[in-house]
Amino acid sequence: MAVLLIGLKSWAAYSTSSMAMLGSLADSTLDLVASLVVLLGVRVAAQPADREHRFGHGKAEALAALMQVIIISISALFIGWRSIERLVAGVETAAAELGIAVSLIAILFTFALIAYQRHVVRRTGSVAIATDRLHYASDLMLNASVIVALVLDQYAGIVGADAVFGLLIALWLAWGAWKSSSRALDQLMDREWPTEQRERFLAAARKYPELEGLHDLRTRTSGTHHFVQFHVWVPPHWTVREAHDRMDAIEQQLEKQFPATEILIHLDPEGHTDREGLLPSHITEQPR
Repeated sequence: MAVLLIGLKSWAAYSTSSMAMLGSLADSTLDLVASLVVLLGVRVAAQPADREHRFGHGKAEALAALMQVIIISISALFIGWRSIERLVAGVETAAAELGIAVSLIAILFTFALIAYQRHVVRRTGSVAIATDRLHYASDLMLNASVIVALVLDQYAGIVGADAVFGLLIALWLAWGAWKSSSRALDQLMDREWPTEQRERFLAAARKYPELEGLHDLRTRTSGTHHFVQFHVWVPPHWTVREAHDRMDAIEQQLEKQFPATEILIHLDPEGHTDREGLLPSHITEQPR
């Protein structure tokens, strides 16, 4: 679909001289590049851990996202610069009917793609496809803005409207790049889970009496895989075998509730705390 839209929008951008259409063309080109990069990143990230990557390959998705950010940022700068040039020069567009027709076709195809992606997400629960669906949903607004820009520029006689919309699209692309870079850097820097996600995990953990002494909870995400580790106090009369078997069973049960999550529990003698390993209180769970 992206290849087809790139062909149609290239023809329309050349025929109409519209900066808004050029911005839409750049967005469709980025859609294609993003799909290919994400496909590669997801395939690499899905590979199991090996001798050189004992924690898996999940961060390949974050690296793929950063590559997209670089491409999007360069495109946004180019479109913004060209839009300002045309706004100053007062260049007019042409063949509005063609640009509007192509934008309507793009909206129709995007609706179809979003419907299919919704079906895939419902069946697979894929986070990557769910995120991609949100991105394509925003394309609906982008294609609609091209129609508005051409109508204002040619039919309403507002010279410069197309260039203004082109500049707005450039800013929109730059904002999307900023948000994507933030998410990618969070994964690469092993940022803690969001508060809501941490609280859901703690609520599930509190249902097990053996985890009464849970403390020093640490979390991170790598691609579509999540990692949790924490310390827990165990009674002094438990044998090593008993403590191991109990915690092993709890890990398996929690991993069923939180798919794609690896859980590691460290055992401490009751009342023992590694003071040098404590994190600040706002991210450390103290025993109840």
